[in-house]
Amino acid sequence: MYKLRLRENRGKTKTEWLDSFHTFSFAQYFDLFNMGFSDLRVINDDIFAPESGTTPHSHANMEIVNIVLQGELEYSSSSKNKEILHAGDIMAITAGSGITHMEYNPSSDKVLHMLQIWILPNKKGLEPKFSKKTVEKSEMKNELKLIVSGDGRENSLKIQQDASIYQAVLEADRITFFEMQKNRKFWIQVVKGAIEVNSNILEAGDGISIVNEYGLLELSGVDFESNFLLFDLRNLTF
Repeated sequence: MYKLRLRENRGKTKTEWLDSFHTFSFAQYFDLFNMGFSDLRVINDDIFAPESGTTPHSHANMEIVNIVLQGELEYSSSSKNKEILHAGDIMAITAGSGITHMEYNPSSDKVLHMLQIWILPNKKGLEPKFSKKTVEKSEMKNELKLIVSGDGRENSLKIQQDASIYQAVLEADRITFFEMQKNRKFWIQVVKGAIEVNSNILEAGDGISIVNEYGLLELSGVDFESNFLLFDLRNLTF
């Protein structure tokens, strides 16, 4: 079963410095029918205005993945010095027993565009951990690149859950394939451009859930260049 989550149906937070879209319930946006998908709890599509960002805030018992799409992200936490992440950089955080951190756009004239993803961990109270890597566009051009996983295989960033995140940049009319295993759930989120999934056209901001399906999944590029994520998740009942 394939079910679309159209970009215009997402929640939204708009402030002087933040323009954010929420695929699932987040903060003041509440949608009983979109609380998450399997262990995937949050996909926030965030744009930070220049020289702005969050105040220090705390998290616990969550796996957090930040993917920088455009601009620079200045990241700092209670246990980590400041780091500057650029487009193509990915950071995985085990919040575990608790962290306090902040995200900031240090540029004076350019926006920061990033995805913030939350995944529920397999254990509570874990020791906080941080890891990061850079994924070049050439590594995911017209093919799925594993960027995050529960076991760190293929030099991916490791998180504390049986979940994998793949990223691809598809050119128009190019096709990539993914082998869906039985008893798994899958989510696809388009970041840029447009792709075709099982006769469904997904544009930037659209998502699609895949449940009770297995076998070879065909993903086709529709736009000139399309950037998207594929989540391989446990087959939970929500």
